[in-house]
Amino acid sequence: MRFPYTFTDQMGHQITLPHLPRRIVSLVPSQTELLFELGLGERVVGLTKFCIHPQQQVKLKEVVGGTKNFKLDVIDQLLPDLIIGNKEENYQEGIARLQEKYPVWMSDIYTLEDALGMILQIGQLTDTEQRAQELAQGIAAGFEKLQPLQTAIPTAYFIWRKPYMAVGSHNIIDHMLQRCGFANVFADTARYPEVAPEQLQQITPQLILLSSEPYPFQEKHFVEFQALCPQAIIKVVDGEMFSWYGSRLLLAPAYLQQLVNEVRQEFNV
Repeated sequence: MRFPYTFTDQMGHQITLPHLPRRIVSLVPSQTELLFELGLGERVVGLTKFCIHPQQQVKLKEVVGGTKNFKLDVIDQLLPDLIIGNKEENYQEGIARLQEKYPVWMSDIYTLEDALGMILQIGQLTDTEQRAQELAQGIAAGFEKLQPLQTAIPTAYFIWRKPYMAVGSHNIIDHMLQRCGFANVFADTARYPEVAPEQLQQITPQLILLSSEPYPFQEKHFVEFQALCPQAIIKVVDGEMFSWYGSRLLLAPAYLQQLVNEVRQEFNV
């Protein structure tokens, strides 16, 4: 690839890179992990406090705040020549301020296909296209083997407590639920609706999935959901496998298949 080179990100913004980026700041945990998987660890100079994978390598990098509250002065000190963010996970005001100074490439992820496109485009941005293609092909092959439930199970997927917040429509988690054959009972609502206890009682999901993130649900929370929905089977699930849309998607099909198989056996469908 010959520089300078102009790229269009997944939000339709154009950025021009004068040279191959050597000082990258990542503002999204799943995309941070992807950068390391692409062999770009030495080029990553900054990341967020929520960037936890790969565990040992991220400890060596400068933390630039959270995904919703960047420390702009710290980013300035790092002199980035590329910043990578995401429409949903980052906040518009902070991104706009960064775009005034730096090339900021933004992803916009709703489906597996969007995620694969992001991986390929970041490979292009960073001149790691071959490895990106290998990753994307491996992920796609894994999901092709995923065998969903043949009879959809009415399912509620919760991401927060006090107040209860569930997964609605038009996001990657809802997409993954569909791929598993779980019928999202909140699919006709907002993206992440707040759910009143009496509303949950009225909807009567057969399966309730409690995510390990962002709220760290545990088995001790089963009792409150069981009181509202005594007919439901309740499980804690690994939120990363439903919502991380970078290289962690390599691990997701096996995890999701195991979950589907458990549910198939429990519901005898």
